[in-house]
Amino acid sequence: MRIGVLTREYPPEVYGGAGVHVSYLVPELRKRCEVEVHCFGAPRPRAYNHAVAPGLDSANPALQTLSVNLAMADALGGVDLVHSHTWYANMAGHLARTLHGVPHVVTAHSLEPRRPWKAEQLGGGYRVSSWVERTAYEHADAIIAVSDGMRTDVLDCYPTVHPERVNVVRNGIDADLYRPVQETDVVRRLGADPARPIVAFVGRITRQKGVGHLLAAAYHIDHGAQLLLCAGAPDTSEIEAEARAAVAELSAARPGVIWVPDMLPIEDIRQVLSAATVFACPSVYEPLGIVNLEAMACGTAVVASAVGGIPEVVDHGVTGLLVPYDEQDQEAFQRRLAQHINELLADPDRVAAMGHAGRKRAITEFSWSAVADRTVALYQQLLSA
Repeated sequence: MRIGVLTREYPPEVYGGAGVHVSYLVPELRKRCEVEVHCFGAPRPRAYNHAVAPGLDSANPALQTLSVNLAMADALGGVDLVHSHTWYANMAGHLARTLHGVPHVVTAHSLEPRRPWKAEQLGGGYRVSSWVERTAYEHADAIIAVSDGMRTDVLDCYPTVHPERVNVVRNGIDADLYRPVQETDVVRRLGADPARPIVAFVGRITRQKGVGHLLAAAYHIDHGAQLLLCAGAPDTSEIEAEARAAVAELSAARPGVIWVPDMLPIEDIRQVLSAATVFACPSVYEPLGIVNLEAMACGTAVVASAVGGIPEVVDHGVTGLLVPYDEQDQEAFQRRLAQHINELLADPDRVAAMGHAGRKRAITEFSWSAVADRTVALYQQLLSA
């Protein structure tokens, strides 16, 4: 069984949850079947890279993406099945299905109709990305949703998709890689004092991740706690400028605000998560939220918005606290976010208990081996049909 995995991101060029997913899934799949990876970007070991077509260097990013997809589809002759991740690779999967007559599996990491702010990044290309995603989903032989919440969203956004074709296989976590550590040299280098309470955020600067909500809430978070923001890879220069201005304004109003605009390596993130008293995830849309699993695996209590698949990861009152998100009253959400964070900052014993429970949950209920087993079973089912 030869599988073609199609993705925009692949190590070392990984910046989002879909890239993390593929990074861990592929090695597990390779223990069970033959896998060739097709990705965007520069050459790298054990993957086929594809570049934007000549003459499109200044084109809309959506058109550049389609040109890469054409190259991918052309290169997939000989595979038994294609498995695409995100709209960036969905059209390659759809075209390979049509051209080569092989089944196409899509993993739903996010949905374009749930991310209207992407129009800020893509302009008219957002309509192209939406068309790509719809076409791929409506014709895919199977769809993998990374949470029950994502499955509901798929069926809501694309009502012509038959429910039997949408399977839930939740993301996993490498609990050996993400584990509590005692080292604090990185945290100190970043400018934080590990002896004092830390509220940490790790994520991209995008509307989806709710960075602005956390910055607004921080005015009301205990000023004795430090706010360590590991926030990089902005969607647009405008969003980056907004974040920079908001951080500057917050820093003038309260002490202990530390913004790290770089995408840090895993070893550094592990220290940040381990040193944090509370990990904050204020996302307004999150199919599952791997970063919450990463924090839990590092033994850290989580305060997160109750959106998408996050409630399937964070056990409210056990591994952390969930905050209902109300798009119509965002100030109320920000106040509740601050209240929940303050509640945990004031109760070290409860924080410790949640951290212990979170790591246990990450180890026992989420593993990449189980994800690979269920994924290969789906491949086999489609190929034997």
